[in-house]
Amino acid sequence: MVEGQVLVLDGRGHLLDRLAAIVGKQVLLDRKVVVMRCEGINICDNFYRHKLKYLAFLHKRMNTNPSRSPYHFQAPSCIFWRTVRVMLPHKTKCGQAALDHLKVFNGIPPPYDKKKRMVVPAALKVVRLKPTHKSAYLGHLAHEAGRKYQAVTATLEEKRKEKAKLHYRKQQQLMCSNC
Repeated sequence: MVEGQVLVLDGRGHLLDRLAAIVGKQVLLDRKVVVMRCEGINICDNFYRHKLKYLAFLHKRMNTNPSRSPYHFQAPSCIFWRTVRVMLPHKTKCGQAALDHLKVFNGIPPPYDKKKRMVVPAALKVVRLKPTHKSAYLGHLAHEAGRKYQAVTATLEEKRKEKAKLHYRKQQQLMCSNC
């Protein structure tokens, strides 16, 4: 990979743990990685089981000083970031520098909507899981855990798709006029 180049990944349709492991390895190799559409990341297994696990995690706190307790992220991008952090030696300088190379987003923000998004075939749900295997979306889990911005993300995605559709039609008309 060329120095200064950013690896832009689309998280939709990927499995959480596999994508986090691959992204963790890439940021340890000093590559800059951007993961978008974290609300579309899949978690394998039953949704209800994951919901119970996450709600139990939300109740964990320090007894004597609750402000020192673990931070309970509710945004899908922050949940993915924490999953990657678990796979890194984040208390060392090397791990902290690796985490600085990672950016995660819900939806696709404006600087990256014009860039080509890649997928990781080794982490795709359709490749790794059988069609009958149950899975859940990270965005749905975050919504059930108390996040209130699922509708906002959906409307922003609709606006982005409309702009992309207009841009694509414009490009097609330019291509046809040059032929």
